[in-house]
Amino acid sequence: MSGSYYVPATSKWPVLGSLALGTMMIGTGMVLVHERGTVIMLIGLLAVIAVMALWFREVVHESRSGLYDAQMDRSFRWGMGWFIFSEVMFFAAFFGALFYVRMFAVPWLGGEGTKGATALLWPEFTAHWPLLSPPDSSVSGPAQVFSPWHLPLVNTLILVSSSITLTVAHEALKEGHRKICRNWLAGTVLLGLCFIVIQGVEYYEAYAHYGITLEAGIYGATFFILTGFHGVHVIVGTLILIVMLVRVVRMHFSPQEHFGFEASCWYWHFVDVVWVGLFLFVYVF
Repeated sequence: MSGSYYVPATSKWPVLGSLALGTMMIGTGMVLVHERGTVIMLIGLLAVIAVMALWFREVVHESRSGLYDAQMDRSFRWGMGWFIFSEVMFFAAFFGALFYVRMFAVPWLGGEGTKGATALLWPEFTAHWPLLSPPDSSVSGPAQVFSPWHLPLVNTLILVSSSITLTVAHEALKEGHRKICRNWLAGTVLLGLCFIVIQGVEYYEAYAHYGITLEAGIYGATFFILTGFHGVHVIVGTLILIVMLVRVVRMHFSPQEHFGFEASCWYWHFVDVVWVGLFLFVYVF
């Protein structure tokens, strides 16, 4: 379709996706606030997954039918670029909250800075991070924190390695070496699954032995918000890579036309960079 621009027919997927996502968020809010609404949350989650699968299947079909041209490719690239930028801002907000608490709020409660008068609220409080003993005695802090040199370091090595294996797979695809691409991409998927399992083990240890929970003061809240949202992104990224692996096996991509694969690489590398920030500022410093 040289010289033309493909305009898809009116799509129902944006509306259905919004309804599914809204249902999931309502259920999640009910679970967090009222400790009920799990069924609504799961229905919304399943609906989101179904909409994504059916919507992406339609896009793949359009691409395989030869309906897309260079202009459409640029549209996809701009769309993915803005999506990743929105994800950067999403995590920047949570990192900003962490830095604000650590650099300002906790020192103020300890009597430091221009707002140090807030120390009058809890005069016995000593400012320190990680905050194992919150100033309000009604809030129980964690018993201890994770050493960054055990499971967190292992997960860091896994994700960094996965970026390398994915890059090898991408370069192999661009050179037309489909079998090499398939093998290295399968290795990337395996590393992603290993990360998810280890993160699950860490969460179990956090609740069962370390006393790190969502109710364990500001440290527990920031720990689970940052690592939890990142974990969700790793799960989504791993599912995307599995889909890309299936498409590689089915010979959907060529060395010249494979933006679906390339976009998944962008997303995965972004997730890896976020984890490096988490490792440094949540676990190490």
